[in-house]
Amino acid sequence: MINLTDDNFEKEILSFQKPVLVDFWAVWCGPCSVLGSILEKLSEEYKDRIIFAKANIDESPLISQKFNIDRIPNVVLFKYGKVLGGFVGVQPEEAIKGWLERFLKGGDGESDKLVGEYEEYAAKGGFKLNPDRKIVEGVVKSLLDREKKFGEKYCPCRRITGDKEEDKKIVCPCIYHKEEIEKQGFCLCRLFTKS
Repeated sequence: MINLTDDNFEKEILSFQKPVLVDFWAVWCGPCSVLGSILEKLSEEYKDRIIFAKANIDESPLISQKFNIDRIPNVVLFKYGKVLGGFVGVQPEEAIKGWLERFLKGGDGESDKLVGEYEEYAAKGGFKLNPDRKIVEGVVKSLLDREKKFGEKYCPCRRITGDKEEDKKIVCPCIYHKEEIEKQGFCLCRLFTKS
């Protein structure tokens, strides 16, 4: 695994043709050690397809701040310096492999990036993404399809009126989702659920 610092981060991330997985960690973080062992093992298995790196947040405060690393362990996947996705916390080895395989099969990782953004958004809002991965993948695919067709990620469970002002309300996450989660435990399209 490559060790990244504030000094070499940009150069290293941009220097590879392959995706670069960065593990943000700290010496004092117990879960970081657990995840680190899993990633070390996976780095051997994926060495031909993904570059594995790690950045100690205590030794890389500027880069940690730049990427809003406020919880660890925190894994971020880059390609050509662009963030494609990631996750926070210890994940089982099989879950990480599944995530990596989906990214590698999906090409640009657009879906995984969006899932990562929604996971972060949900965590900040006090709720979570639906634990049923098939539902999440279906909703995200619909959102990306609607963005290509209509120019916005309109909620797939809501009708587009054609009135731009009115339709702003249904851009995911729509204005209705928090109230729906509070009342019924999930939003209408079931992307977000109560924690």
